[in-house]
Amino acid sequence: MAFGLGAAAAAAPPGAAASDPARLGWMQGFPPPAERIIRFADGSYFQFPALRWSVSHFRELMPTINVSRGLGAPVALPRAERSDIDSLMFTPLGASEPMSWAQSLDATYTDGIVVLHRGRIVYERYFGSLTEAGQHAAMSVTKSVMGTLGALLVAEGRLDPAGKVADYVPELAASAFGSATVSQILDMTTGLDYSEDYADPHAQVWAHARAGSPLPPPPDYRGPRSYYEFLQTVKPQGRHGEAFAYKTVNTDVLGWIMARVTGRNVAQLLSERIWSRLGAEQDAYMTVDSIGTPFAGGGLNTGLRDLARFGEMLRNEGRFNGRQILPAQVVRQIREGGDRKVFAKADYPLLKGWSYKDMWWVTDKEGGAFSARGVHGQRLHVDPAAQMVIARYASHPVAGNAANDPVTLPAFEALARMLRQMPDRP
Repeated sequence: MAFGLGAAAAAAPPGAAASDPARLGWMQGFPPPAERIIRFADGSYFQFPALRWSVSHFRELMPTINVSRGLGAPVALPRAERSDIDSLMFTPLGASEPMSWAQSLDATYTDGIVVLHRGRIVYERYFGSLTEAGQHAAMSVTKSVMGTLGALLVAEGRLDPAGKVADYVPELAASAFGSATVSQILDMTTGLDYSEDYADPHAQVWAHARAGSPLPPPPDYRGPRSYYEFLQTVKPQGRHGEAFAYKTVNTDVLGWIMARVTGRNVAQLLSERIWSRLGAEQDAYMTVDSIGTPFAGGGLNTGLRDLARFGEMLRNEGRFNGRQILPAQVVRQIREGGDRKVFAKADYPLLKGWSYKDMWWVTDKEGGAFSARGVHGQRLHVDPAAQMVIARYASHPVAGNAANDPVTLPAFEALARMLRQMPDRP
């Protein structure tokens, strides 16, 4: 999901143990006590620490659409679990004292994490309200899933990367998006009058959320009532193609384009082209707006191991479950990354040397590691050189990844170094 609590959560929130939803008793009982009820209508569901329960229960709070896993049997992930990962030590960015991997899970308010190495589960943990049978909000990890679908349609010739948005969706011709190309949408180099500053209550990200499903509109609301309606109101600012600017509305435009080209909404498209071919354990689902449009910018919810399966498919250049699910060229293009000079203009101090391609964050590390990143700590990290995939769901009190990156980035790098030293085995 592409919105968050913003600055309000930064005022000394309780730690992971103190904010554990089971410990706090959210929504427990028949009915729960009044002071432990979480509702969508009053917005309480997205206030920390209630957030820690909500992210594993969105389907109970708002309308959704299914992403079917198909009718075939799940394909089990083999296991080779390690007992030494919890004690792995690293030093967070800007810190002088080391931290263990186990401590990092508390520091990032982790709800669940799965690590695959060479296709085997070497580490798996669950906390809070998430269980191995449960599902969790992927937030903006959704964008990378949608970007993958977009890159697939480009590879198949169904989308022209140089084609104009208005040619695919004439309703957007008068908006800021009309003159942008498909490639500029995929790489988020559009020039838009749109702020995604969660700390600013007047930022357009909040208007976008009210138009769709993530936030309840106020009683006197008279604005757009769907994602489609909101996208048509976005005005231009600057020029397309000049600088990277992370803005959720780009992904909703991509979703609209893909729906027009395929005749399928993005939940159906994801099911047909990827999810039903992964041997997934669970259906996924997506939140929808008032007319049933899936939230392409942040509405995906999945089981954790299934997210790891998606990452493993990408690590293997589109092949998984005995099938070539994506053309290898799609994954290679993502790994190559985008224009680093264009990305640098966005000024992410902790991500110097990175780039952005097809809605994936591509690191500067040798071997082409790349990540899907979502607010409040969601992450899917694919490191081909280390033969490693990390899928993590979390409920950090601060939305922006800058709050957890000082721990997450060195932790993932330390684990990659450890796993690269492992001898292979059959």
